[in-house]
Amino acid sequence: MSLLDAAREVRDAAYAPYSRFKVGAAVRGTSGRIYRGCNVENVAYPEGTCAEAGAIAAMVAAGETELTEVAVIAASPSPVPPCGGCRQKLAEFGRGDTPVTLATTDGATLHTTIGELLPGRFDAGHMDGAE
Repeated sequence: MSLLDAAREVRDAAYAPYSRFKVGAAVRGTSGRIYRGCNVENVAYPEGTCAEAGAIAAMVAAGETELTEVAVIAASPSPVPPCGGCRQKLAEFGRGDTPVTLATTDGATLHTTIGELLPGRFDAGHMDGAE
């Protein structure tokens, strides 16, 4: 199964009764395993979970801490990029040149990288010398 197919499949499991905007995400760990996540809304909107965060959590729960590829899919007019918080989460576990495929359920795709999604990212190097 391709990474995008995994994201497409898990999108169907999204819990989005309020926005009805289902998102699926999949990340590939360095082992080659695919980890999937979908958005999970909550009536208290800020308390929901993004699909990308769910996929990363599944990867970390399985014992991996580095991703090598990302795919995100949603039913939208154009490919949907991760939110700002998820861009930072992806940057925590991936490199700047990690490929990211953004897609719509109608087949449109946009290929980018974590570095292009989050230029000037905050990383552990910024904390060197912190007291």
